[in-house]
Amino acid sequence: MTSELSKTFDPAAIEAKWYSHWEETGAFRPDRPDAEPFTIVNPPPNVTGSLHIGHALDNTLQDIVIRYERLRGKDALWVVGTDHAGIATQMVVERQLEERQDKRTNYSREEFVDKVWEWKEESGGTITRQLRRLGCSMDWSREQFTMDDHFTKAVLKVFVDLYNDGLIYRDKRLVNWDLKLRTAISDLEVETRDVQGSFWTFIYPLADGSGDIRVSTTRPETMLADMAVAVHPEDERYKDLVARGAKVKLPITGREIPIVADEHADPELGSGAVKITPGHDFNDFEVGKRAGIAPADMLNMLDADANVCQTADGLIPEELLGLERFEARKRVVEMLKDSGHLVTHKSKTKKGEEVELDAEPRTIATPFGDRGGVVIEPWLTDQWYVDAEKLAAKPIDAVKSGEIEIVPATWEKTFFNWMENIQPWCVSRQLWWGHRIPAWYDADGNVFVAETEEEAQAKAGEGVALTRDEDVLDTWFSSALWPFATLGWPDAEARVEKHYPNSLLISGFDILFFWDARMMMMGYYNMGERPWEKLYLHGLVRAADGSKMSKSKGNVVDPLGLIDQYGADALRFFMAAMESQGRDIKMDEKRVEGYRNFATKLWNATRFCQGYGIGASDTIKAPPARLAANQWIIGEVQQTVEALDKAMAELRFDAAANTVYHFTWDRFCDWYLELIKPVLQSDEDGPIQQETKAVAGWALDQILVMLHPFMPFVTEELWHAQGDRKYDLIHAKWPEPRAAVSKDATDAIDWVIALTTATRGARNELGISPGEKLPAFIENPSPLAQGVIDRSSAAIERLARLTPITVGEAPAGAAMQVSSGSDVFIVPLEGVIDVDAERARLEKALAASQKEAKSLEGRLGNANFVERAKPEAVEKAKADHTFHLDEIARLEAALERLG
Repeated sequence: MTSELSKTFDPAAIEAKWYSHWEETGAFRPDRPDAEPFTIVNPPPNVTGSLHIGHALDNTLQDIVIRYERLRGKDALWVVGTDHAGIATQMVVERQLEERQDKRTNYSREEFVDKVWEWKEESGGTITRQLRRLGCSMDWSREQFTMDDHFTKAVLKVFVDLYNDGLIYRDKRLVNWDLKLRTAISDLEVETRDVQGSFWTFIYPLADGSGDIRVSTTRPETMLADMAVAVHPEDERYKDLVARGAKVKLPITGREIPIVADEHADPELGSGAVKITPGHDFNDFEVGKRAGIAPADMLNMLDADANVCQTADGLIPEELLGLERFEARKRVVEMLKDSGHLVTHKSKTKKGEEVELDAEPRTIATPFGDRGGVVIEPWLTDQWYVDAEKLAAKPIDAVKSGEIEIVPATWEKTFFNWMENIQPWCVSRQLWWGHRIPAWYDADGNVFVAETEEEAQAKAGEGVALTRDEDVLDTWFSSALWPFATLGWPDAEARVEKHYPNSLLISGFDILFFWDARMMMMGYYNMGERPWEKLYLHGLVRAADGSKMSKSKGNVVDPLGLIDQYGADALRFFMAAMESQGRDIKMDEKRVEGYRNFATKLWNATRFCQGYGIGASDTIKAPPARLAANQWIIGEVQQTVEALDKAMAELRFDAAANTVYHFTWDRFCDWYLELIKPVLQSDEDGPIQQETKAVAGWALDQILVMLHPFMPFVTEELWHAQGDRKYDLIHAKWPEPRAAVSKDATDAIDWVIALTTATRGARNELGISPGEKLPAFIENPSPLAQGVIDRSSAAIERLARLTPITVGEAPAGAAMQVSSGSDVFIVPLEGVIDVDAERARLEKALAASQKEAKSLEGRLGNANFVERAKPEAVEKAKADHTFHLDEIARLEAALERLG
């Protein structure tokens, strides 16, 4: 017995109901101990986070896959959890303290960490609630957190194992130092902004007084720690200086530094000479090492707050010590100008007058901390590093051999380029919140690495006083263990054995190196095998104009707002339909609205079925069918299932979504229901009507199952509305039509559909009323056409509005032609329309579109317009040009129909 549906589809009314039902009944993790496992893990969002449009895409794709595999009977596990997000979480809690005129340093480390845990319990579940609103069918019964006890145990074990194997070590290297947060941060946490700055040129005298070298820089203050001047080995201007071991004597400090040959110097840029400050620039650090300067000997001129401090050689003048870095910059420039070592830059005003400036104005790409919001300082410190080069070897081999497949394969080149040139991975952070590094030091600085303090003490010896390392591990270190630590490793052997390796990872391409590659490294190191079989990398969701979304631009789209307005199903379907491998997605709210209308179409189609007593099917196999329309829809279901399975196997989400969309809207709603109306409306409740109701109910069920991974809420609602069910749709069986259908029957229906489509299009082009019945003539019908005309002329009359159909020659006069396959029908137009007036109208419209298309073509061919106009204006011109080209084709076809 069906449940009557309301006349209007309201997503909000059903979404909360079904999600709570699924979660309360354990639907996301059915008990299937003997089934083939299928496992994915979600990229853990920050515990501080809120759902953004990128999360919506990433998690929609994962949910489509996990629901699909669950419907196929697999033991589908979607591991869910959040990341402790060291920097972000500590910032949130510190900000709360500041609001109360309090600060972190008023507390002990342990007291502050307790406050973070309190915040996590009170406010840390925002994003997990939002993932539920999106419909994510995750295993919440085992929700993970990277600071959970079992996860911390795994993190400490891995650190100690890596240390014992010589793959983690302490070293002095440059890091991205965030002054506001007072910690090293990863490259991912650095954003580059264009800043208006200056390019200064200085004179460095040769130490022997025989001349000088000119160098240029955007950071004059760093000259206080210069240790070399580099020139290109092939630069003839400096070959003699390099050969005789010449040195320069730095202004201000008087330090004598060598001139070294290094390919980092560009002979075409400025003087071709580059000042080298290895302790404060990443490129210079590498040049310094190649020049034989050990990192431990590199000069450091800034403290943790970027104030000038004395270098190891004690040559920085007293008056500069303690100055903030940008104040020091001003003072250094003043001192060099006063001493005659500043080369002025000649420029012209808008009026053409020549002026001298201290520096050349330039736009400079400047690194900022994405959370601290201040300019990052490359800083030489002692940090813990992972030997990433050694760990990268097995992942590289795995991708090359195909053991791990990257989809789309175009990302392989990028992957290899990074992995084959990988640098040591800095894993220490100067924070209080996070996994504290399991290293203890004695009074002489000897280090003892162990999982517990007791084990470290045993290594150091009884009575030796130990102090634990103050740093915590980089958040990416713990999340690199996500595929196996979330399963309970190093314990929970049965679960780990069943679900590791995972089946698939879906990830944004932007974290390929920071997370995905590191999971490969840790998977092979700790588990001895790949973390997953396949890695799918999706693009970004961009603003409608193709630009990157950002708060500063005001073009950020809130996915929850879209869910409120159109429903989660519509947003999910948009994400799937637009996810094309290797391409970013342009946000288009009208499309989201369109997919809400698609859900409404399905809702109304179900109401239509209910109105004729069509309810739930009791069979997975297709019901027996004799009626051509019923055989046709069964065949269409089979083709759709095959196409959908192929698209899902290839992870072509757009193809999968569009396959089920077009079957549902075009084949089922628009054609099948129209084809069977006469049978349903007949007063005879005979075998054909019963067959039709059975097939229609079965076909609708197949739609609900196939569409469920994409639109889980509306499909579950309609599934239950169609009658009593033994199980929820989320646990239904994937379609297996297993039916043989008559090719003659399906060909006949396809022929009628093609004829009807062509006729309706021709009517629209010529302005003929869609309901007006028109006579049609066909001289030499194919056997297929003859058979349909003989058996189904009533269907042709009802759908194509062609009647009578005469086999024979058409009368002379104006007419239009419509085709179905090789069959051409002549439809006389005398008395139907004013042919001359219609021809004049079409010719006028054609001329207008041709003129406009030519104008737009000229505009788009103008480089000045394309390069200087606003992007939205260029896009509109392109869209208008395409529109008029389509209009020209349509109007020419209409004129051709008139003869």
